[in-house]
Amino acid sequence: MTQRDFDDEEDDFPEWADRIKANVAGEVRRRRKGMGWSAQDLADRCERLGHPIPRNVIANMESGRRTNLPLVDVMVLAAALETYPVYLIFPVGYVDQTQELPFQDLVPTWDALRRFTGEEEVSTYDPGLVPGFENHVRLVRTALACLEEEDRARFTTRTATGRAQREEAERKQAEYADRAITAKYQLRSLRRRIRDDGATPPDLPPALRDVDPPETDTNPHLEERL
Repeated sequence: MTQRDFDDEEDDFPEWADRIKANVAGEVRRRRKGMGWSAQDLADRCERLGHPIPRNVIANMESGRRTNLPLVDVMVLAAALETYPVYLIFPVGYVDQTQELPFQDLVPTWDALRRFTGEEEVSTYDPGLVPGFENHVRLVRTALACLEEEDRARFTTRTATGRAQREEAERKQAEYADRAITAKYQLRSLRRRIRDDGATPPDLPPALRDVDPPETDTNPHLEERL
């Protein structure tokens, strides 16, 4: 029987599930030993994180005797081992090939990981709000960088010793101020779209709190300032 033998689906599903559990078990064991920990050390660490996983459960998982592997255990084991859950599921470099779903052929583990995290897009998959949140991060970084450069140019303007230096600093100050305003305006529009989708946008750093004005603010010049 092979993984693609559709005549015995009940046997095929466990093969895929067992492969994923083996990936996690092998990587947990490798990382645990690399940190010089015993199974009890790892169990103690999980307990301190608030989700106890007994030593015998960890030992049974690593030996393949454990029949189930809850997602919450994978999350806590990853945190205890100071890594990300996806790196336990798809141990790049330690498992050459794996399966993403039952009945599928083996694929490079690197490719499976990139699709799992969304780094490699699948045309038929809905990414939800992830692209918007990624754009939000970029806009926040841009706005903060422009505000920092604007402050630096403002300081240079105040301390300039000559006309040419002051004029150049004033030019840069105005340029970065315009860039900051553009990024903040784009942020405001993006956050409005996220809310229109019934979701909550990410928190803003203190320097960008004016992107989200109070709901009661009726200042007609607010949009103009941004």
